[in-house]
Amino acid sequence: MSDASGSAGVPLLLLDTHTLIWLTEGSRKLGEGAKDALRVAYREDRSIVSAITPWEIGILVSKGRLILGQDVLLWLRVALGVSGLRLIPLEPEIAVASTRLPFEMHADPADRILVATARHLGAMLVTADQPLLELARQGHFHALDATN
Repeated sequence: MSDASGSAGVPLLLLDTHTLIWLTEGSRKLGEGAKDALRVAYREDRSIVSAITPWEIGILVSKGRLILGQDVLLWLRVALGVSGLRLIPLEPEIAVASTRLPFEMHADPADRILVATARHLGAMLVTADQPLLELARQGHFHALDATN
């Protein structure tokens, strides 16, 4: 696992799927502290999105659980085209690590890949998912509550 802090001490922030949606849509659910941390991370090129996130957004749209103001692929291109945000590939090490987490976790594949990505890269997961935040409190990875 690598260090989450960059040369300037800015943590590498991995956006959970809902965090990317909230940020892109300007949702009030995203807390001021999280917004501030994301602004700094964007400016320092320390914000990342997992390759699983576009898949998860596509699934949510296809099931009618998420409605976007435009076609999902166009929305994703705009969201992921923001300066300071990088799309991280799903490397084999991350994919396999998601199946071998050294702690109990629910079976959601997207969440498992996000956690494995955070652990592999030493990134801080920006999420409002309470079970994930609890795992972070237990010391399994670093997280920032997106609602704070």
